[in-house]
Amino acid sequence: MSIPPSNAPEMLTFNLLFKTLPLTPRAGTLAHHSGATIQTPHYLGITSRGAIPHISQDNFRKHTAIHGVYVALEDFIEKLPQQTPPLYHLSAPAHESSLRNFIALPKETLLVLGPRRAPPVPCPAANTNSAISILTSVGFRQISSQDYAAAAERLRPDIVVGMADIPFGQEVIGVKRKDKMSDRTELWMRDIISKKSGLDKTVKKEDAMPSYDIFAPILPVSRELQSWYLEHLVDDMVDEISGLAIYDAQLLDELPSELQHIPRLSFDFPTSPQKLLYQISLGMDLFTIPFIAEATDAGIALDFSFPPPSVSDTPFEKTSLGVDMWLATHSASLAPLSINCSCYACTKHHRAYIRHLLSAKEMLGWVLIQLHNHAIMDAFFAGIRDSIASNTFEDDCKAFEAFYEVDLPEKTGQGPRVRGYQFKSTGPGEGKKNPPAYRMLDDPKESLSEALTPDENADASDLERIGFAEAEDKGR
Repeated sequence: MSIPPSNAPEMLTFNLLFKTLPLTPRAGTLAHHSGATIQTPHYLGITSRGAIPHISQDNFRKHTAIHGVYVALEDFIEKLPQQTPPLYHLSAPAHESSLRNFIALPKETLLVLGPRRAPPVPCPAANTNSAISILTSVGFRQISSQDYAAAAERLRPDIVVGMADIPFGQEVIGVKRKDKMSDRTELWMRDIISKKSGLDKTVKKEDAMPSYDIFAPILPVSRELQSWYLEHLVDDMVDEISGLAIYDAQLLDELPSELQHIPRLSFDFPTSPQKLLYQISLGMDLFTIPFIAEATDAGIALDFSFPPPSVSDTPFEKTSLGVDMWLATHSASLAPLSINCSCYACTKHHRAYIRHLLSAKEMLGWVLIQLHNHAIMDAFFAGIRDSIASNTFEDDCKAFEAFYEVDLPEKTGQGPRVRGYQFKSTGPGEGKKNPPAYRMLDDPKESLSEALTPDENADASDLERIGFAEAEDKGR
């Protein structure tokens, strides 16, 4: 069944393969006029400063099949408003996206822009009536709704996720605060819609540059507490939005019927494939999945498929969802990361080599694991779409839960060297993420372990062998 979007049909189209009931899995095709096409259910690659972590843009083109990416505006506007960020200095030719050109993204890849990273780092300062708090490479700042709308007009991605007033990191949210969330989000949606609607008034319609589609946020509160906002979405904005950004998958049951036919992008981050399957069973279409990069940073190669391999009825131990490449058992293994995987890492390299790269702190190790993990997710979603089309999704989900463990393997080794901007803040008094590169010159006998926090002492021996021991030898 073909269902056009509510707004201009030449921009974004969403075609469901068959009619579905609420709270049931659905498959379809999401196509943008730029040439980007995604078969749903599927996922968007989460970027850091416009690139998938560990994957350069040339490897993105050659060795991945990622059809869409999510880009956070807070990655690029560290100097705003005191200075114009470099992102805004790049001018794009007519009918092109300056953001796409800035991050060297292929034209056939769907480009989705949001205000915050996924998942966002909680900010100490609260949102205001006109702005949200963000984390940039130079610290916490704020961006106003008007500035965000202006950024969407200037950068012209394929899809813009509306700005939502969500107090990330706050465990308990009062009723009055929830009412304020609804009021602010409704106002901010009007800002971005009015900014987009004003674009075509300055030029003739036939000469207008391609605009962007808007995904309206659905807040993680009950329908009753955001009923006023939902009423305005249906009554005043439904013709201007092309999709929904869902922050709580449980709310799919409470969506107004007027919003049921448009695509749904999940920001209710699943922590395992089983929780991902649960959201799909409710009718979610697109996903942002942080556990892909988290597994890569931990040196874990994902290893699961959907549907799972067939097994006999005899009891057996559940299979792990991934392979911990830090384990010494892989040091002489010539097997690929996954037997049935045909990605670049599995066809060109073996486990022993990749474990050696991790042990030597070579970034290529994490690059190969990241390529592999995205290939596993591509095959996983392809199996899901086939299962939905063949009407076996429910049985396949039960088989998956019976075959695989519930959680991903726990991290046992070290991840890549982290930077403060990439690491979650834990509050006042937290220790430094990385050990110091040099000792104090006036105290050469100071023990390195005394300068490190307890969590960093594990790295002290390596650093002493590499740099500090050499300095002591020269001093003697």
